[in-house]
Amino acid sequence: MKNILSICLLLMSTFLFAQGPVVTVKGKRATGTTLVIQSSTVCDMCVKTIKENLIYEKGVKSVEVNLLTSTVHIDYNPHKNTPEALRAALVKLGYSADGVPSDAAAFAKLPLCCQKEGCGKLPEGGTH
Repeated sequence: MKNILSICLLLMSTFLFAQGPVVTVKGKRATGTTLVIQSSTVCDMCVKTIKENLIYEKGVKSVEVNLLTSTVHIDYNPHKNTPEALRAALVKLGYSADGVPSDAAAFAKLPLCCQKEGCGKLPEGGTH
């Protein structure tokens, strides 16, 4: 009986340690790399637009938007996508990304609440 219990414990511990590193982001289990992009988000429609579109970018596992800090947190597989491509995807949605202004045509297609609040536009000094 002791041998069976010992074997079970050995197999369970081997299984647990063989899964590789796990990164926890705000209480959620995630793997890969997290990219934080300073953006121009200000309202709930910004959050909805970004989350609904960036999740379909290659290798993206999760997208979170923090309106208080105007940041976009993207958990992605670095073997399938790059920070530059993810920033470009955000710019193409009509939002600034780490100081790069939004695409003008995409900005014009944003919901009116976003346009009135100034989403996608950088402040007068050009930085946040």
